[in-house]
Amino acid sequence: MKDIKKLIKENNLDLSTLVVFTRAEHEIHKREFQTIKETGLTVAQFGVLEALYNKGDLKIYELIEKILTTSGNITVVIKNLEKEGLVKKIIDPEDKRVAIISITDRGKKIIEDIFPKHIKNISRIFSVLTDEEKIMLKSILKKFKNL
Repeated sequence: MKDIKKLIKENNLDLSTLVVFTRAEHEIHKREFQTIKETGLTVAQFGVLEALYNKGDLKIYELIEKILTTSGNITVVIKNLEKEGLVKKIIDPEDKRVAIISITDRGKKIIEDIFPKHIKNISRIFSVLTDEEKIMLKSILKKFKNL
């Protein structure tokens, strides 16, 4: 027991930094997702629509790379968006086994309605930082990219 307490004490700064970082991340996401959830979309559905709106038609594996969510349920997310008429699947003419996902006009309208509110919400979340602090935070966080 003493060894664990000693280990905690010796690594207190690292452990407390992780706790502060994790709490901040949870709070940021909680506030970010509020705007999305008000629309009736899930975070993953929003991510798919946003990626298709900004990047154009994408294959499923390309969507997985672009969206900031887990890929585990992407086929279900796409299927549900398709049922709602927000996306459509097109068979890749070069490879019949691959589907290309395309946003519909209805999907575009939803993103165009949501996105300004989403951006405003994100700006509100990060308003606690100065521009210099945002730049510094981005620089610090990028150091974790290649762990």
